[in-house]
Amino acid sequence: MEVKVLDKSGKDTGRKVNLSDSVFGIEPNNHAIYLDVKQYLANQRQGTHKAKERAEIAGSTRKIKKQKGTGTARAGSVKSPVFKGGGRVFGPRPRSYSFKLNKSLKKLARKSAFSQKMKESNLIVVEDFNFDKPNTKEFVSVLKALGLNDKKSMFVFGESNKNVYLSSRNLTGVNAITSTELSTYEILNTNSLVLLESSLGSIEANLS
Repeated sequence: MEVKVLDKSGKDTGRKVNLSDSVFGIEPNNHAIYLDVKQYLANQRQGTHKAKERAEIAGSTRKIKKQKGTGTARAGSVKSPVFKGGGRVFGPRPRSYSFKLNKSLKKLARKSAFSQKMKESNLIVVEDFNFDKPNTKEFVSVLKALGLNDKKSMFVFGESNKNVYLSSRNLTGVNAITSTELSTYEILNTNSLVLLESSLGSIEANLS
């Protein structure tokens, strides 16, 4: 499929790029997207939660009342989970929430995410640009020219672009990354996806 290329001032350059149908034109697989996003979010969890069980509570082991004749249930320790300050039953323990997904499924998920953005007309291609030095005001003017100043957007570069990255770093709702840092979650967690021309080759090479 052919997509027109814009410049950083939002004007049509008169050129078009041919995007691969196998990456940007497939029928989105919602279950693959779900699994990949689930894995991404699971990997963000620290898993350092911990609660003490009755064997780990500091307290007396004295039997707190006689076994019979009190009219209440028998009790042998203040560390019992039924008492305030006692241990917790089956409390959380440190663990890893990560799980494995096949590479082919992760590729399918990213292709589905790109195709979804393409279907929604939320994907635009912009010719490569750079700044002489970090300049947030200049980056804001690029956003306004592309009609993205009030939208959550992500710029994808073919290689690291320090000046543009530093120019966008202080802006809320804007992200500038390289094509190797892309994930299904980040593609879908933005209103507008801006692909720089230099990123297209590596994206298609990685997913084709």
